[in-house]
Amino acid sequence: MASVRTARRVFCAAAQAAAAPTSSSRWERLRSSKAGVWCRSLLSDYKEACREMVVGAWEQPLKTSVYVSLLGGAWACFHTKPDQSSFEAALLESSNQLALLSPWIRNGVSDGHIQSLVKLRNEGRLRYASLGLLCVVYHGDYDPDAMLYEARCSNLSVPWRELPQRVLDVGFTGCWWVLDSKMKDYDVNNDEYKHLPGHMQATAPPNPQQVERNERLHRESWLPLTLEDREEETKAVDKMENVSEQSQIKL
Repeated sequence: MASVRTARRVFCAAAQAAAAPTSSSRWERLRSSKAGVWCRSLLSDYKEACREMVVGAWEQPLKTSVYVSLLGGAWACFHTKPDQSSFEAALLESSNQLALLSPWIRNGVSDGHIQSLVKLRNEGRLRYASLGLLCVVYHGDYDPDAMLYEARCSNLSVPWRELPQRVLDVGFTGCWWVLDSKMKDYDVNNDEYKHLPGHMQATAPPNPQQVERNERLHRESWLPLTLEDREEETKAVDKMENVSEQSQIKL
C-alpha cells in the first residue's frame, strides 16, 4: 500500500509540474501573438497620450482653458439647438400675438413676415436642416408628399448652392433670431407716423429733468385750487374769449 501511495504522489507531482509550464506557455503565446502585441501597443499609446495631455495642460494653463472653453461652448450650442417643433410653436405664438391686435396698429414688417411663414407652413413647404451647432429653416418648391413629377425627380431638385437664398430663419442657442428680430415692436404701426414731420417721427426717452417736471406737475394736479389760481384761470379764459371774438369780427 505504501508503494502505491508513493507512486500516486509521484504521478501527481509530475502532472502538476507538467501543467504549470503549459499554462504559462499559453499566456506567453497569447501575449506574443499579433493581437496581444497590438493591444499592448494601443494601450501604451493611449497611456502616453494621456500623460502628454496632462503635462501640457499643467505647463500651458491659458491654452488649455481656451480649448476647454471652446469645447464647452460647442457642447452647449449643440445641446441648446432648437428643433423644428420649437420653430412651429414660436411661429404659432407670434401669429396669435398679432391676431389679438387690430390690423390698424400691427407692424407691417412683422405682419408680412408672419403671414408669409404661415402660408408656407400651410402649403407644407417649410424645411428644417441641422448643421451641427446651428439649424436653419428654408422653403422648398413643393410639399414632400406631393406626387408631381417636378417634386419627385431628383434632377429637378433644388441644388444646395441655392440654400442661402432660401433660408428663412436661423436657430442658435435656443432662439430663432430672424423671427425674434421681425417681431420687435410688432404692436407699433410705423405707417401711421409717415405724415408727421421728420423731427416728430423719431422719439427719444425723456431726460431726468423732464421726468422730474412731469412728476411735479402730476403731484400739483392733485392739490386743491386756491383763489389766486382761480383768478388766473378766469383771466386766461376771458383773454381767449376776447381773442376769438376779435377774430370773428375780422372775418
